Amino acid sequence: MSNRAILVTGSSRGIGRAVAEAFARAGDRVAVHHRSSPKLAADVLAGLSGSGHVVVRADLAEPAAVRAMVDAAAERLGGLDVLVNNAANYAAHPITQVSYEDWQAAWQSTIGVNLIGSANVTWCAVRHMIAAGGGCIVNVSSRGAFRGEPGQPAYGASKAGLNAFGQSLAVALAPHNITVATVAPGFVQTDMAAEHLTGDSGVAIRAQSPFGRVALPEEVAAAVVYLASPQAAWASGAILDLNGASYLRS
Repeated sequence: MSNRAILVTGSSRGIGRAVAEAFARAGDRVAVHHRSSPKLAADVLAGLSGSGHVVVRADLAEPAAVRAMVDAAAERLGGLDVLVNNAANYAAHPITQVSYEDWQAAWQSTIGVNLIGSANVTWCAVRHMIAAGGGCIVNVSSRGAFRGEPGQPAYGASKAGLNAFGQSLAVALAPHNITVATVAPGFVQTDMAAEHLTGDSGVAIRAQSPFGRVALPEEVAAAVVYLASPQAAWASGAILDLNGASYLRS
């Protein structure tokens, strides 16, 4: 059994919740982060295996709040061994259908959380990892970073940036015994994707994979837990596609 201190951003639901649950089952202590869902976060906390878990809150678009949240997680968990950058905004803003003002707002809010917010969380977490002699960062990206997101272009761009960010840090942080890897799921059966997975659009999305379905959150969580393990240290810098062969890149 493991006994590490884990911070999972955006873990009150969906992929983040599954990731938090998987680490807890492995014996780790988890900080469940949320922005504005205290009841959901409390429900996650109550259902986690083991003990020593905590809830932390911050809007990742607010740098001061990010630093306070990461420091609080490290203090309450007794350190910080693993960071999972999972929190993300996914808002529709097709370029031909939104106003200039709405276009700007969508880009600012999406990049502000998905990329800059994750970068800020990482900066803060790395200080604790270096002090402890090492650690692990796993970023949750998206198939959209490669395939494109026509209706949510800021989301696709933010995830492409997160990929580059992770690879840059894999090199920068290796001398500090910190690994950095990334998972890039396609559609996952979550609340965030629910509206896209109903009706005809859901049929079309499932047909993108030769398996005829989308991923379960637990499948993504299993990959995250592996990439955060000592056995996966040599995967630092890697981006793992988790899309059921719905999009193949060379």
